[in-house]
Amino acid sequence: MRCPFCQNPTTCVVDSRAPDTGAIIRRRRQCPACGKRFTTFERVYLALPYIVKKGGGRVEYDREKLRSSMLIALRKRPVSPDRLDEAVDRIEQKMMLSGEREIRSSRVGELVLEALRDLDTIAYIRFASVYFNINDPEAFAEMIERAARDRADRRKAAEGDVFSVKDDEAVE
Repeated sequence: MRCPFCQNPTTCVVDSRAPDTGAIIRRRRQCPACGKRFTTFERVYLALPYIVKKGGGRVEYDREKLRSSMLIALRKRPVSPDRLDEAVDRIEQKMMLSGEREIRSSRVGELVLEALRDLDTIAYIRFASVYFNINDPEAFAEMIERAARDRADRRKAAEGDVFSVKDDEAVE
């Protein structure tokens, strides 16, 4: 790895760490020539499917474009960059596991909505309002109510308070 400060072609790895997901390795490096330290991130390059746009055009998948669109929805929300990157990693993993060479942009949008719903309800609402092109105040209010019900249901399920109808009938 070339030093970004003095362009020395050789640097030494001082520390390596892999986050929980293991998809990226963070390395602290030091240049023996100038003594400055810097951080690099290593990621395995896997060919992700091409994105098929609504109009039929095909474009290469762009991680930064996906991340930046999610970042807009998450602006001023209490979600760390690490959690955002983990969500993007999960979306990429689902795309790769699909085994498809091409994936519809609408499917990518669904994956983003799913990830944002798990990260932050407000970010989910922001993204969904643009994704579904909601211009009507009543439709927007309905979407917020649906998101609030969904969030409450997920909390109850996490706490173990949700029983199926069959369970309730068995008790009676």
